[in-house]
Amino acid sequence: MTVAEGFVAGSRKGILLAVIAICFLCRANVVVAQTDTCGSDLSSFLPAPYSDYSNHICQPVWYNFILRYSQSPENVLTVILSAVYTVGWVGMGFSKDGRMVGSSAMVGWIGRDGKAHIRQYFLNGTTPSEVLVDKGKLNVTTVAPTVVLHGATIYLAFQLKFQAPLDKQQPLIFAFGTTPPKHHHLTHHEDKEAISFDFSGGKSSGSLYPHQLKRSHGVLAIFGWGVIMPIGAIVARYYKDLDPLWYYLHTAIQFVGFVLGLAAVVAGVALYDQLHANVSAHRALGIFVLSLSILQIIAFFLKPDKDSKVRRYWNWYHHWVGRLALFLASVNIVLGIRVGGAGDSWKVSYAFDLAVIIITVIVMECLMRVKASKKKAIDIANTQMNTI
Repeated sequence: MTVAEGFVAGSRKGILLAVIAICFLCRANVVVAQTDTCGSDLSSFLPAPYSDYSNHICQPVWYNFILRYSQSPENVLTVILSAVYTVGWVGMGFSKDGRMVGSSAMVGWIGRDGKAHIRQYFLNGTTPSEVLVDKGKLNVTTVAPTVVLHGATIYLAFQLKFQAPLDKQQPLIFAFGTTPPKHHHLTHHEDKEAISFDFSGGKSSGSLYPHQLKRSHGVLAIFGWGVIMPIGAIVARYYKDLDPLWYYLHTAIQFVGFVLGLAAVVAGVALYDQLHANVSAHRALGIFVLSLSILQIIAFFLKPDKDSKVRRYWNWYHHWVGRLALFLASVNIVLGIRVGGAGDSWKVSYAFDLAVIIITVIVMECLMRVKASKKKAIDIANTQMNTI
């Protein structure tokens, strides 16, 4: 065997060994990262009495959250909640109406020092300062609650005493955050869900979260403020040679956009009444944009005649207030997509819409200026010819 052949053979062996090693590492990682299922064995790592869960009902409830529970004749509810965990906190709340505010929750996490923590919280408001630790209306039994991190799954186990059996329409709230609590002060949740759960049959009757209302609010805002009204502004800016058609088109398009924008605000108010979300900047900016649009409508009815001395001031006001409203509306749409936790499809769709509008404005502005420059050159030539 030559040196070259020996080198090739050795390289092949090295590559084969590397592939085998990588496969074993990947398999090890898969084993470690295995998540919980209703068939998983918890008895080896959960402490008593939670290790004896043979009579528990098991039901996936949201994302990778799995709920195991049992109710005793004494109305003691034993709960084992599991979820995929990396860092942060996991919580389960009991609500009267499905809303976060006014509910009590059991929250567990693994601290930065590796210690497990579980506390009851009373959700008195939407800000972190209004989430009160070691407060709440849940009657925790003398059996100590526990938190266990097993592989990539965190387990919260606790017992609650109720005055009567939980009914078939018990609102539950599930949430998680990506930042561990500091000094037991709960950080803002990354995502949450409210469901109506039937503890007698172990079934969920669906989400209590107003997903459709939230979607409608976003669609109406994007179409009203992000599509229709910019088109109306483009018509008024670049199609004045089609007089008086541009005026009627501009008026009709902006009216449709205003109606859609107003409907988005109404949907937003209804959404806030249900969620009480902490979106003060988004709400304030939306109200301000709506106020500017109402001022534009009022200005439309107070428009002076073309030969009036104040007409040019009215034009200046109408143009720049309209532009400001559209700019702030686009900012608020981006803000709403962010605070609403919308998916990538929303971001890509609005980014595409915004890019089309900006490119259209740039092209139309260039064409208008070229046309104006040519017209000016022709006027100058005609003036010189008349002088001669």
